[in-house]
Amino acid sequence: MDLPRPDQTAWFAAEVLPHEAMLRGWLRGRFPSLPDLDDIVQEAFARVLRAHGGGTVVCPRALLFQTARNLALNQIRHRSYTHPIALTETDLSGVLDDGIGVPEAVAHAEDIQMLIAAIQSLPERCRQVFTLRKIYGLSQKEIAQKLGISENTVEVQGAIGIRKCAEYFQRHGDAPPPQR
Repeated sequence: MDLPRPDQTAWFAAEVLPHEAMLRGWLRGRFPSLPDLDDIVQEAFARVLRAHGGGTVVCPRALLFQTARNLALNQIRHRSYTHPIALTETDLSGVLDDGIGVPEAVAHAEDIQMLIAAIQSLPERCRQVFTLRKIYGLSQKEIAQKLGISENTVEVQGAIGIRKCAEYFQRHGDAPPPQR
């Protein structure tokens, strides 16, 4: 693998690496039987860094967690093929799944993709403000300090982002329900 460029290294240190502890805790809680947690974290880091090298990563934290989740699931699938468990060892308490069904999961994934496309269609500054406010939950003051702009600009850009995203949904036929 090629060494990352200095700008990629700085981006990785600022946008991805701070989430490592949370990612490890989440993986331990979600997949307690995984023996190779370090390998999954390292591979997720490498894939997120490669994705950033290939283009803009709008939400590095979300990409990191989704990548790690997929890697963990792949490892579990692989392990179930190479080390099948005997039928007598099967715990039937998990057979009934109260989670969402396939149609709901597909619809949810399509909604997420539409939201990502809407956010990516925003102008650069507007996208930065919108992502920091709505995805990361930063306050207007924190965003203003981080981006070196006024709080008023943050407020205006956030409002523009919401309006443009709503227009995007309307243009693409999936307008969100009106908020009350």
